[in-house]
Amino acid sequence: MPTRTIGPFEVSAIGLGCMNLSHAYGTPPSAEQAERVLLAALDAGVTLFDTAALYGFGANETLVGKVLSQHRSRFTLASKGGMAGVQFEDGVKRVIDGRPETVRKNCEDSLRRLQTDVIDLYYLHRWDKKVPVEDSVGAMADLVREGKVRAIGLSEVSATTIRKAHAVHPIAAVQTEYSLWTRNPEIAVLETCRELGAAFVAFSPVARGFLCDAVHDVATLDAKDIRRAMPRFAPDNYAANLKLLPAYKALAAEAGCTPAQLALAWLLHKAPHIIPIPGTTSVEHLHEDLGTAKVQLGADLFARVDALINQDTVTGHRYSAQSASEVDTEEFAA
Repeated sequence: MPTRTIGPFEVSAIGLGCMNLSHAYGTPPSAEQAERVLLAALDAGVTLFDTAALYGFGANETLVGKVLSQHRSRFTLASKGGMAGVQFEDGVKRVIDGRPETVRKNCEDSLRRLQTDVIDLYYLHRWDKKVPVEDSVGAMADLVREGKVRAIGLSEVSATTIRKAHAVHPIAAVQTEYSLWTRNPEIAVLETCRELGAAFVAFSPVARGFLCDAVHDVATLDAKDIRRAMPRFAPDNYAANLKLLPAYKALAAEAGCTPAQLALAWLLHKAPHIIPIPGTTSVEHLHEDLGTAKVQLGADLFARVDALINQDTVTGHRYSAQSASEVDTEEFAA
């Protein structure tokens, strides 16, 4: 497996996003199946595992800790705080809270669930706009000094916010949605990361299944699937987006790879500081994703893929108005 750099760490060029083993896309797999995926990834050479306090309201960290803690020396562990489940009278709800005391509590809770003494890469999952980012990052810097965290990252933030945070403590990584159909990082964040020496970690690199040619009818999605609330998956928008797939699959065939591998190869070829973290509940799909490391894209094919699916050819925004208000990313004009 080729490697790339995040702060002081050399990690596999493709990591594993663990979220959907516990959260987001309908009913998660059984504990036994989730364990198989995690161990298969480790055995296949994945050395970056990404989780968060939010995922399954702690269940994902508990899973990762149970399965991988005995192999702790073999991989780089990333998790996130500043957005977690909070118990209310009517149930547990997602809360964005970047106050220093909350960031600290989130981290200490994560350490316990992950069964580890230190988190290698700890992200601020969302910037809480009620709290100066310098205050949240200052609390994370304290965690570094105390040996509970080794490096700091940010998620879903703008170039301006990255620079403010970096002035407080070096930012090792920025994680944001990035794929052929979500290009917002190209406005300023990718270049800012390059200038500051930060890795860019791309989540949802296969466009939440779209670029896998895996979702043909949004009506078949689970009732609790978060894609049901995303504008690009609204029936009319998605029908328009599906029209892009035949030409895209033809390009994948020309490259001698699967559609999912083409999406990941495009990211790997885009810049050397980009690390995609696809997620999967299938060992078969895991090995397919990791096989991307062998895919070579010539300049002409790369350019044709780039031109086929982008912010100008995709229909619908990536987030609802409510979800968009919670992130701090530059957006292309509608």
